Amino acid sequence: MKFTDGFWQLRPGVTALYAQEAYDIWQTDTADGPGLVITAPTKAIAGRGDTLNRAVLTTTISSPAEGVVRVRIAHHEGGTWHGGFALPGAAAAGEGAGAASIEEGAGVLVSGALTARIAPGAPWSLAFEVDGRRVTGSGHKAQGYVQLGSQAQVDPGIVGAAPGAALADTYLHEQLDLGVGELIYGLGERFGPLVKNGQTVEVWNADGGTSSEQAYKNVPFYLSSAGYGVLVNDPGHVSFEVGSESVERVQFSVSGEALEYFVFAGPTPKDVLNRYTALTGRPPVVPAWSYGLWLSTSFTTDYDEQTVTSFIDEMAARELPVSVFHFDCFWMREFNWCDFEWDPRVFPDPDGMLARLHEKDLRVCVWINPYIGQRSPLFAEAAAQGFLVTRPDGSVWQWDLWQAGMGLVDFTNPDATAWYQSKLRALVDQGVDCFKTDFGERIPTDVVWADGADPERMHNLYTHLYNRAVHDVLVDARGEGDAVLFARSATAGGQSMPVHWGGDSTSTFASMAETLRGGLSLALSGFAYWSHDIGGFEGTPDAGVFKRWTAFGLLGSHSRFHGSQSYRVPWQFDEEAVEVTRVFTRLKMRLMPYLYRLGMDAAATGVPVMRPMQLEFPGDPAVAYLDRQYMLGPDLLVAPVFSVDGAVEFYLPAGTWTSLFTGEEVEGGRWVRETHGFASLPLYARPGAVIPWGARDDRPDYDYLDGLQLRVFGGGTGTREVVVTTPDGRSETRTADLSAVTR
Repeated sequence: MKFTDGFWQLRPGVTALYAQEAYDIWQTDTADGPGLVITAPTKAIAGRGDTLNRAVLTTTISSPAEGVVRVRIAHHEGGTWHGGFALPGAAAAGEGAGAASIEEGAGVLVSGALTARIAPGAPWSLAFEVDGRRVTGSGHKAQGYVQLGSQAQVDPGIVGAAPGAALADTYLHEQLDLGVGELIYGLGERFGPLVKNGQTVEVWNADGGTSSEQAYKNVPFYLSSAGYGVLVNDPGHVSFEVGSESVERVQFSVSGEALEYFVFAGPTPKDVLNRYTALTGRPPVVPAWSYGLWLSTSFTTDYDEQTVTSFIDEMAARELPVSVFHFDCFWMREFNWCDFEWDPRVFPDPDGMLARLHEKDLRVCVWINPYIGQRSPLFAEAAAQGFLVTRPDGSVWQWDLWQAGMGLVDFTNPDATAWYQSKLRALVDQGVDCFKTDFGERIPTDVVWADGADPERMHNLYTHLYNRAVHDVLVDARGEGDAVLFARSATAGGQSMPVHWGGDSTSTFASMAETLRGGLSLALSGFAYWSHDIGGFEGTPDAGVFKRWTAFGLLGSHSRFHGSQSYRVPWQFDEEAVEVTRVFTRLKMRLMPYLYRLGMDAAATGVPVMRPMQLEFPGDPAVAYLDRQYMLGPDLLVAPVFSVDGAVEFYLPAGTWTSLFTGEEVEGGRWVRETHGFASLPLYARPGAVIPWGARDDRPDYDYLDGLQLRVFGGGTGTREVVVTTPDGRSETRTADLSAVTR
């Protein structure tokens, strides 16, 4: 939110008080363990009289984990705070990683590679150092307590807020320095420019599609090219001005009386993500079968069991491997979403149908959402038991967008959660293997929650409770490592319940590019697995878009054909689309020993499967703004083609890169221009790469050790060990001699 009018003035209706000095600094015991408490008056204290009638900001600094510093700023400690996120990786109470001391009057908190240093007196100065190097800090007029008067309230545009997020009376903000050339990434799955500098970003989940500044997955976490990360520990509305209000700083603000944030040490981006996901939740290992192709009915198309069977049989006849078949919304009867009952008019024998699909060696996914339409038989049942979110007057909150008279399941009520889960367990018992957890963004704030939760806090957090309820059902039924969602909305910590897909895109090259930007941004926000609707969701792609998108979509962690009003089976476009699907599906199956290990590494370190160039090459300034290419794991560079004619321009970092398709070696450290047919794209092995190459191309969940080959590429020296793990948990280490590669 923008509170200032240029450098010197505040906007009309805005008053602000700033931390002016560290008046005193105390060592203390915090909930995290040893810490510091700083009293920061909003005027430099020249005499005793200045301590009267004066607001102060109290800043508490502690460390919940190694390499992580918690900063809490409060005006009135007993005032409004939305509460933080669940932090499964935080140390037990009082057992944090910080060592606090007072050195020559300065407060110092050391946690691993990260040091927070608060200077005594005026001006206010809080610095953060990684390995002894200052990376950012909070300086003069950085910590502010803001009050909005009537003029700001009458005209919200003066200050600005996310759509649906009401203006409050008071806000706290922090501003952290931006160094020269420093770039900021992350803040969730955002479809605009990958580098966030110059942007205002509202962390407020919305169903806006990929062609808007709104986002389904808002994460108040950013990663800096300077070697650190920041999480604002507030599930409510958080507003970021990234070098946009104060061009020398990142500002973040929240309503209420307290603001809390964490700083994560690098020095590398991978180090930051490792620490961030260790604190907020690691991604789990997902089943090998989920990496295969997901084929969907699409949304509003006409389909029944005969349609489904025809699609599956035709894919098999054309030797196109399918792993998962997905039933979208109309597996349930219209107006009844959700009643969790198969529509008997088109699926009269669901038990038999699911058995027949399993006989074809397929997994089954069905669409769900957290809303109960008024016509659903479950609406009255849920309302009578108090399982739906209510208005302040006690009536059930309802509206007619999406489903007529729909209500929201109240996942803050344990009984409501158990009731909802019972419906899903019945489907799992019937033969459903996984769920597409759609929606969860349009959550109202004029409501009352069963546990008394702050409505603003619940707007973004609702999706977390929703996905957790569903994921827990699958973990209970299938076990760890075999549970997977296909989720649209998320917030911080959502990476622990994969997979997520990119939401509603249009069927154009421009939307394909914005989809990729969203995935890269999400990867830099701690999410390891990601997918998208191949071909785009809205509209019908022409054959060129579909074929280019297919090549892109099958070179990621998860791949799904899905659309809105038209089918996405490749023969609907042309025979070449069938061949493109065959080439890239089979390629992905061969890469499964490599991809599956990447998933295991993500579960251990938080480093994503699809990696922005900035993650793998942080020392190369040429990659800083790249958002049309990515690394698939550490060793494969992918540059999707965003044109019918196949022209593509991409950057190869230094070294000798090798085309996976042709074997041609290309020297990097430069931009490359190529032209590709539909069955190809720039796919290059990194210098010295060793790719475990599977023996099968018909399924993702096979014995990777049986017939395994190591594809060794030039540009490296010495030997390299590669660990290959099979879906049933057996592991072997293979060694490759890089010097034996002939060039």
